[in-house]
Amino acid sequence: MSPFHAPAPTRVALTVWGAGLVAYIVAVTGRTSLGVAGLQAAERFDISASTLSMFSVVQLAVYAAAQVPVGMLLDRVGSRKVIAAGAVVLALGQLLLAVVDTLPLALVARVLVGVGDATAFVSVLRLIPAWFPARRVPLLTQLTGIIGMTGQIISAVPFMAVLLAFGWTTAFASLAGAGVFMGAVALVVVRDRPATTATQPGRAPTTEAHRAGGTTTEVSPAPGSPDAVQPVGTGAEMPAAPVEAPAAAPVPMRAVLAEPGTWLGFFTHFVSLFPTNTFVLLWGVPFLTAGQGVSTRGASTLLTIAALAGIVTGPVTGMLQSRYPMRRSWLVVGAVLATIAVWTSVLVPSTPRPMWQLVLLVLVLTLSGTASNIGFDFARTFVPPVRLGAATGLVNVGGFVASLLSIFLVGLVLDLVRPDGAYVLDDFRAAFATQGLLWVVGLGGLLLARRATHGRMAEEGVVVPSVRDTLARVRRDRPRGPS
Repeated sequence: MSPFHAPAPTRVALTVWGAGLVAYIVAVTGRTSLGVAGLQAAERFDISASTLSMFSVVQLAVYAAAQVPVGMLLDRVGSRKVIAAGAVVLALGQLLLAVVDTLPLALVARVLVGVGDATAFVSVLRLIPAWFPARRVPLLTQLTGIIGMTGQIISAVPFMAVLLAFGWTTAFASLAGAGVFMGAVALVVVRDRPATTATQPGRAPTTEAHRAGGTTTEVSPAPGSPDAVQPVGTGAEMPAAPVEAPAAAPVPMRAVLAEPGTWLGFFTHFVSLFPTNTFVLLWGVPFLTAGQGVSTRGASTLLTIAALAGIVTGPVTGMLQSRYPMRRSWLVVGAVLATIAVWTSVLVPSTPRPMWQLVLLVLVLTLSGTASNIGFDFARTFVPPVRLGAATGLVNVGGFVASLLSIFLVGLVLDLVRPDGAYVLDDFRAAFATQGLLWVVGLGGLLLARRATHGRMAEEGVVVPSVRDTLARVRRDRPRGPS
């Protein structure tokens, strides 16, 4: 029997996931490559710093805009073909960037890179519940995001070394070659799911809430049904959840939008990711150096601390998701409230903050960014697999749209209060305060979506126990010592 048939060995599942993960790493490398080649790009295309920033904005906008179309394509043809096609598109973009020397064609190249990049993450996320037991999915989702970010290291070290040693064309052509190679690897190694799905004898499929400790009066749709959802699974090991073959006809977008779980994931990603992206992608270093008086080396150290913290917060968050699936929204709300509290403690004083407080700030920003991945887990557990690709894409849109809005608002305020660009701390205090608007919108949307999701669960006979009941059960089940 082929190793790609269910039940597939763990090594085969890891091989499939690993191949998709390497493709994602290549995509992240392509995404961040121009950032480390900024000086060379300005010289090659004869552009100013402000014009150079257009490359990042265009690529981020394309990435966000492509998420839903890519998700719908993912539902049609599956992860294998989408990863392969995306790798080829990304390679074309890098090859075009390697040979052109005019700004318009360079922007076209970055658009292609953005489109190719947009295919990788959501495709790998769709592979995970098809190949792994349900209780491992949250942890593997977090690890996908963490390991994928090693693409930043590749662009900063080996790619930069090639750029300095052999020049622009060779460096970007090497990334194009990596994209073509990963497209071929995806076609050979990646499979959308095991060829058949084995069901454990004597085990009836149950709803996500039933396994998670809720009270239910009915079982979920059969695994082959288009309305079956991916289980969370706690306690005993659960088999890999079935993922149907790609749909023969396109799934109407209105069906995706009608799922409360889609919006719960959307607003989770929206409210959790934008503070991290605003700080890391653009405004963090200026805030630290011009506003807080930190040296450039000190700012770099703080960003390194944030990156290292993700190695810890990601797996811990994933394990908590698996252990307490019915309380995932509380993890999100807790991370957001902690971020708001620390940002407030940093922005309210009119004097620079001590280093320990800035370290605390980057740590909670990392925690908030980690919590954003819970949005994908909501989509997985509340949206039927036939609509999962589009739902995952829409969830991903939430965080990046909020990030673009936040980056724009901070920049707008800074331009208004200090047109000459000589920023001081008070300018950043006013600018970063605009995040409050997005927090209000995001938290409000999350709470409304959570209520709608609970309502949908109640219609299906699932009752989510209150926090008081849950705590009472924990106290009741706690082992007692000898009397």
